[in-house]
Amino acid sequence: MSQVNLKAVESATTPDSNGNCTASVTSGEPLAIPRRRGWGILDNRALAPALITCILLTGQLTFGFLESWTRTFLAIGTAIICESALGLLMSQRIPHLASAYISGISVGILVRSPFYWPYALCATLSIASKYVLRYRNRHLWNPSNFGVSALLFMYPNVAASLSIQWGNSLWPMLVVWTLGSVIVGRLRRLHICVTYVTSFLTLSAVRSAITGTSYLANIAPLTGPMYQLFVFFMLTDPRTTLRNKRGQCVVAVLVAVVEMLLRLAEVIHAPYYALFLVGPAALAWELVMLTPPAREAHRPAKEAVAGEA
Repeated sequence: MSQVNLKAVESATTPDSNGNCTASVTSGEPLAIPRRRGWGILDNRALAPALITCILLTGQLTFGFLESWTRTFLAIGTAIICESALGLLMSQRIPHLASAYISGISVGILVRSPFYWPYALCATLSIASKYVLRYRNRHLWNPSNFGVSALLFMYPNVAASLSIQWGNSLWPMLVVWTLGSVIVGRLRRLHICVTYVTSFLTLSAVRSAITGTSYLANIAPLTGPMYQLFVFFMLTDPRTTLRNKRGQCVVAVLVAVVEMLLRLAEVIHAPYYALFLVGPAALAWELVMLTPPAREAHRPAKEAVAGEA
């Protein structure tokens, strides 16, 4: 029996001397289960990398939405190097690199720039944030969300976010949403996605009424690859979400509300900034409110900290 951290996004665990992987699930208690393989083929830790690779290949082969393959490979390579170096520095071992792969490929997909350095910088910021910006032994920001938000805020003249849609083709969107729902459901995070999407659809009607714009135009971004990465990876990261389903759903609603307010204020990168503001504040509040015994139960095992995402 191995102890496995059920992570929907950018997750990694580090084996101890006995070969077991120890982590803490969002219920706040360690959970020992067999390391099952998704669909009889993939280890649980490979599910999220498989999904994001599917999004990458689907988008690039059908619409060519990458700025370039070389920029994406630069982001992935930078993330892996940073994760390895910081893991060795902080825990004297190289952590599981699925986390770095997901962070790097997210940066490669989401960032749009004619230059190469924004991809390397964004990947570095994403990985470094896990090791530097910590509170009570937890990092507060989803790595990719922090890196992309910081890059877009600091360098708006040289970098933008992915805005390409799936066009009028329904099948790429159905493939990604179906696979994403199955994988995130298997990893026990589907309720976060459903809550956010429901809130987004509802609040889009409010925004449409306030601005006088078409409701369909307001919900259209939800069908694009950028939102699929946001919903399936950034929102559902167990390391940066609350410990119970009710709290997770409340945060998902709050993210949608703040996003609506930012959109009404004509903030371009509203979803990134909404999660950047709401997610860490909610997690920090929970860590403050937890009693010491509950905090210890909710804390990731020392062996797994350096490899988390």
